[in-house]
Amino acid sequence: MKKALLVLVVTAMIAVPAFAQFKVGLVTDVGGIDDRSFNQGTWEGIVRFAQDYKLPKGNYKYLQSSAEADYVPNLSTFADEGLNLIIAPGFLFEQAMTQVAKNYPTRKFLIIDTVVSLPNVVSATFAEHEGSFLVGVAAALKAKADGKNILGFIGGMQFPLIEKFQAGFEQGVKAVYPDCKILVDYAGDFAAPDKGQALAQKQYNAGAYIIYHAAGGTGNGLIKEAKERQQKGDNRWAIGVDKDQYADGIYSGNKSAVLTSMMKRVDVAAYEVSKMTMEGKFPGGQVLVFSLKNKGVGLPENNPNLSADIIAKVKEYEALIASGKLVVSEIPGK
Repeated sequence: MKKALLVLVVTAMIAVPAFAQFKVGLVTDVGGIDDRSFNQGTWEGIVRFAQDYKLPKGNYKYLQSSAEADYVPNLSTFADEGLNLIIAPGFLFEQAMTQVAKNYPTRKFLIIDTVVSLPNVVSATFAEHEGSFLVGVAAALKAKADGKNILGFIGGMQFPLIEKFQAGFEQGVKAVYPDCKILVDYAGDFAAPDKGQALAQKQYNAGAYIIYHAAGGTGNGLIKEAKERQQKGDNRWAIGVDKDQYADGIYSGNKSAVLTSMMKRVDVAAYEVSKMTMEGKFPGGQVLVFSLKNKGVGLPENNPNLSADIIAKVKEYEALIASGKLVVSEIPGK
């Protein structure tokens, strides 16, 4: 009887799917889980993964960071809890991730947007300049069709990573509208919507018709300003980043002040690395690049504010870049 019971227990244990034991956690940067940008997009990928593989509710969770000083403690908390994969979105995590990954060599980590060269860390990077080229084409053609000749770009902090967005955008604009002027400002912050709105006001007042942001939560201020102007009849546009921000720009019915968005599929990175880790295929020490070629960046599937002609031209350039026939520089002014 005891032997039969033991066989039954062992069989039941074997029958429990591996993913029922899998645990994944996200540590946000200072923008918070609902920044409608980078953190939220990454979390959405984790949630989709958890739903697809029916992870128990407590097996996927996040910790919010209110300051950079929280990065090491939050990452360490998840490591102490024995999570199977710990994810941190953003290049600002580079030092904290390096420190914690060294302190916990048996834990597995994913860092998004920068490279940490350690065997227990996988790094996900993106060809932001390629996707930004496409929104530059879209913005320029929209401005040209409407008789406007000034566009804008607002960055969060001025680092090479964010300059890739600026570089691609500028090249996309110049490819189809060489005479268009582009205003550029950096907020020095990724979590200050008030600064984003102030810079948007400055650029719109200087004649900018469409402004593209790569500023995380700071960019929400740009979208707010565009919405307020649209409501007053001042026809101005914003371009979102990281995720499809169309819904964030809605100001009347289904009308949105967001022209389109440069989607950076952080959700795909979070999903795919979670899946690989769960399947025992964690690509530790590797750098995974998400580009136009593998659909890691690009425009949303639906773009209600763009004409069919503009979409067609964007797709032409997308094919050229994905095939390698057109190479986009990562450096502004090239």
